[in-house]
Amino acid sequence: MIRPFGPNEALFLLEAARWTVFLSVIAFLGGGLLGALVALARVSANRAIRWPAMAWIEVVQGTPVLIVLFLTFYGLPLLGTRLPPIVAAGIGLTVYASAFLGDIWRGCIQAVPHGQWEAASALALTRWQRMRLVVLPQAVRLAIPPTVGFSVQVVKNTSVASIIGFVELARAGVLMNNVTFQPFRVFLTVSAIYFVMCWPLSLISQRLERKLRTGPRG
Repeated sequence: MIRPFGPNEALFLLEAARWTVFLSVIAFLGGGLLGALVALARVSANRAIRWPAMAWIEVVQGTPVLIVLFLTFYGLPLLGTRLPPIVAAGIGLTVYASAFLGDIWRGCIQAVPHGQWEAASALALTRWQRMRLVVLPQAVRLAIPPTVGFSVQVVKNTSVASIIGFVELARAGVLMNNVTFQPFRVFLTVSAIYFVMCWPLSLISQRLERKLRTGPRG
């Protein structure tokens, strides 16, 4: 039976958007924690630490996020570990976010002027002290705008979780279209919800670039 697309159907999409937000938070927090370790390993003076971090970034960035989700959801059961879609999606997107955030933060660490490193060395600080007291505070300032900007990509990439059966906003749109047969209204509403979630983040990123003077000047 075909049903009209009305307020109740729109409410269903809004409720599904909560799962999009939830998955985005999981991916961003998990990816941030792992990405911080990747970034620190990437700038390490020890090759045994630096090279695995480089390999992690190259492999994950060179692999479509959809394939990462497939490996998590369909690959792990072959090893005896079956995960529910929400857990598999969270792990897959965490892996994806960690590589990109790790690379972003690596670039911000290395963007700190070399003179700051030399000044810290002149104070006889250890490498960890230089990193913690001098370099990281400046790198964090540089990293805020691109990190907020990347969060928009995380929100949009949660849509691929629908392919493994997780009902977030994109998947809810498909389900609703199957019962209403009104793709224009359904997916226009889905697009509007995504816009409402992503546009403020893009705006914040642009304002932070101007405020912190890390973006291009026009």
